[in-house]
Amino acid sequence: MKDVQSELEQRVRVAIVEAFGPDGADADPVVRPAADAKFGDFQANGAMGLAKRLKRKPRDVAEAIVAGLGDADGLLQGVEVAGPGFINLTLRADTLSGAIVGLAADDRLGLGLADDRADRVVVDYASPNLAKEMHIGHLRSTIIGDALARVFEAMGDTVIRQNHIGDWGTQFGMLLEHLIGSGWSAESAESSGIADLNALYQEAKKRDDSDAAFAERARQRVVALQSGDAASRALWQGLIGESVRHMNAVFTRLGVKLTDDDLCAESFYNDKLPAVCSDLETAGIAERSDGALCVFGAERKEDETPLIVQKSDGGFGYATTDLAAVRYRVGDLEADRVVYVVDSRQREHFEKFFDAARRAGWAEESVRLDYVSFGTILGPDRRPFKTREGGTVKLVDVLDEAVRRAGAVIAEKNPELPTEERDEVARVVGVGAVKYADLSNDRIKDYVFDYDRMLALEGNTAPYLQYSYTRVASILRKAGLTEAGALGGAVRVGEPAERRLALLLLRYGSVVASVGEALEPHRLCNYLYDLAGAFHRFYEACPVLKAGDDALVMSRLALSALTGRAIRQGLGLLGIGVVERM
Repeated sequence: MKDVQSELEQRVRVAIVEAFGPDGADADPVVRPAADAKFGDFQANGAMGLAKRLKRKPRDVAEAIVAGLGDADGLLQGVEVAGPGFINLTLRADTLSGAIVGLAADDRLGLGLADDRADRVVVDYASPNLAKEMHIGHLRSTIIGDALARVFEAMGDTVIRQNHIGDWGTQFGMLLEHLIGSGWSAESAESSGIADLNALYQEAKKRDDSDAAFAERARQRVVALQSGDAASRALWQGLIGESVRHMNAVFTRLGVKLTDDDLCAESFYNDKLPAVCSDLETAGIAERSDGALCVFGAERKEDETPLIVQKSDGGFGYATTDLAAVRYRVGDLEADRVVYVVDSRQREHFEKFFDAARRAGWAEESVRLDYVSFGTILGPDRRPFKTREGGTVKLVDVLDEAVRRAGAVIAEKNPELPTEERDEVARVVGVGAVKYADLSNDRIKDYVFDYDRMLALEGNTAPYLQYSYTRVASILRKAGLTEAGALGGAVRVGEPAERRLALLLLRYGSVVASVGEALEPHRLCNYLYDLAGAFHRFYEACPVLKAGDDALVMSRLALSALTGRAIRQGLGLLGIGVVERM
């Protein structure tokens, strides 16, 4: 699609220059896929702005462009002016067929490599606080970040994943103080399960909320930990080991590409924090206020809440660690772009932190800093998702329930599946449903968690897309062909349903590229849903195996196989698998 679209845009640009000479030389025509098939395949918009500059009617300008465009040297079947000055473009059937044949021969399905602008991209995602079980609140950062990292890699960027785990802050001060006061050792921490640690953390949190003396000791314990106190460090290390084992097990179940090699915890930056503070203070960017070292805005406002980089007791906060991290990522990892996948409640922090990093010169303007914010997962009451008892919903429990329900759906739909295969299908469908339900929503919005909706075989769900893939796989099996075996020879696009499907297939590369630029995975979800819908309409309107002549059968098999490939690769970029049967 990109090649055809770019070619059309260039042809429109040439027609503008030919029609209006120097007055049209700097026109910027925009050619985009038509939103509605009745408008043709593409719609060009270049007449509006030019007409205003020329002080002429947009429709007159559009008609002059159309006269110069003609059939664009055989690319176009039809060109017409619509509305106040839009230009509708319809491709010739052989142009569209040739583009599809070219797409079938491209392993990347039209997604061009970014060789001329490939970046080193650091993606900061997942980042759970340790010493407690991962819960539903950890889902969004983990899977949104994973999807974006996969997309960047597909575009040719060098991706450096960073799991910036919280192993160093206030929660550890509370837990360590509680455990040390109870006589715990490093050995007892290492032998405990994550559920035990979760219960102990809750006990520590209650004490911190209700006992001022304990809360003060917990704060001092953080300072001791950061200062290298041996007893605190030994017990802390035992807690980290069990927490990381639990975290990795959850990542494995989610199919997330994070390993121990991607761990870069808050503690990694501990020895870098004093320099962050001293350098900021020396540069005049940070100043002391009520004993704390603070960064105020460049134009300090009355009652402004500053970014605190060192507390009055000498301890460091996560703002200090974030500044040390961006300094390391840009300076040592040589990042061209740093992407932070963090919930929307942290917006103010990131605005201040980015500003401080820019002013300190640790992230020049040429380095892109992206804050990928996201909303909250809600329960049926439209409040943050909780258990019936009001507790935190464990992520492993969510996955277990989704897989169990998916198994029931699969057993009812296809009771002939062998048990082992059914269990694997349930795993892929259940986990995929949870991930897709999240990724298909605009990330900045809250959404309601609903098992029935996310596991439905109809609508914009993972099971619907996975079922669409199995339908393609079934067609190919009946034809006795592999996917590769179906992707050869000429492709006909004579029927409207064939044409619609072909045009959507050609959009795959540009849609994926738009996800990497806008950082919005739901764009790919919506595209895959449209593609699957177009395939089902094609399947109903255009018999495949009973199409008649052999050439038409092979043409429709090629369109089917290409659709299956796009669904599989697109879901793969979202971190979601497919199955051959459901």
